[in-house]
Amino acid sequence: MNTDKSVILFERAKKVIPGGVNSPVRAFQAVGGQPLFIKKAEGAYLYDEDGNRYIDCINSWGPMILGHAYAPVLEAIQRAAADSPSFGAPTRLEVEMAELIVSMVPSVEMVRMVNSGTEATMSAIRLARGYTGRHKIIKFEGCYHGHGDSFLIAAGSGAATTGAPNSPGVTPGTAQDTLIAPYNDLQAVEALIAQYPEQIAAIIVEPVAGNMGCVLPKPGYLQGLRDLCDKHGIVLIFDEVMTGFRLAPGGAQERFGVFPDLTTLGKIIGGGMPVGAYGGKREIMEKVSPSGKVYQAGTLSGNPVAMAAGLAILRELRENSAIYARLESIGDKLYKGMKGELEKRGLHYTMNKIGSMLNVFFTEQTVYDFTTAKSCDLQLFAKYFQAMLRRGVYLAPSQFESWFCSAALSEEDIQHIIQAHADALDEIINQKA
Repeated sequence: MNTDKSVILFERAKKVIPGGVNSPVRAFQAVGGQPLFIKKAEGAYLYDEDGNRYIDCINSWGPMILGHAYAPVLEAIQRAAADSPSFGAPTRLEVEMAELIVSMVPSVEMVRMVNSGTEATMSAIRLARGYTGRHKIIKFEGCYHGHGDSFLIAAGSGAATTGAPNSPGVTPGTAQDTLIAPYNDLQAVEALIAQYPEQIAAIIVEPVAGNMGCVLPKPGYLQGLRDLCDKHGIVLIFDEVMTGFRLAPGGAQERFGVFPDLTTLGKIIGGGMPVGAYGGKREIMEKVSPSGKVYQAGTLSGNPVAMAAGLAILRELRENSAIYARLESIGDKLYKGMKGELEKRGLHYTMNKIGSMLNVFFTEQTVYDFTTAKSCDLQLFAKYFQAMLRRGVYLAPSQFESWFCSAALSEEDIQHIIQAHADALDEIINQKA
């Protein structure tokens, strides 16, 4: 497989872009080798600068749920752009988008559009603090909510502790207001609430943790968080930037039947364009400026091109329930086929799957939090990643990222992925021998 053009572009990029990439995981540092530079995509496939084709199992980290270059989305973008890409003023499209989100997401009564998932989570935290008059938040080890200062906090010693910043530039003061608990551990959350009575403004959680590599909530976990928040006057925030509109028309909250006070959204609602949103109970959302005193603004918020693309996707998802059945079927077939190949070879592994999200963990432990996720053999994953790439299957270049499947995958594509998986495992076993 010739990737000379990608190699040349990466060398150019490193001279003018930190690390040669505009988002760290793209640099392939966790898996070795050089990143591929993508030229175009269509349906289930990516094409790099050298013309190599790959079956895409990331789909822009989630947004391309119906596949790349989906015709209704492209047409909507072209129509909107022809009227000018931006106005900095209200538009009909953003009203229609807000109405559609409110109609689809069970807990959302009002919504504010922003430009990224990070903006959405930062804004939701500020809103929760403004609404409650409290300062501290609880987040979970291994859950990623963007690169806001409040979220770049690693767990300290012990099961539940005040965090310490794990990125230069995050101040100790910010870190002190972020409390860390292990994912799927309600007792740790209860201990923090008891330790800081009436000081916690919000609990923010990925209902399915996509940044540990697809980690599912234990039965009763999300409802337990809901009950604790109700009892102690804490705002419960579901970060559904990944799971929103992917696991069900109403996201993970619809699938699990547990409803937060605030929800953050992104990815799918932009159809591939930069976008984010946060929404929830009217009583809370009306505290946002100009209705209330919690300030948040953005020149490109509600951008007409992004709204047009998102509307095309969401309308299709709302009107065609067969899409979710198809996504479930794709996830099931990949899970069963890949799991079977792992079992045949007696390798240590765990597979997690929900809907069209899944992952292979090279560990014999059940993966239910960040500690168990970190038990994976990262060198083995790196070999697996490269072996899959050589066979034309493009995975997330990190053990700690979920696969995101699209409805564009054909039966032939599914079988190709399973066979590539089997051949990649054999290659790894032979290298060990």
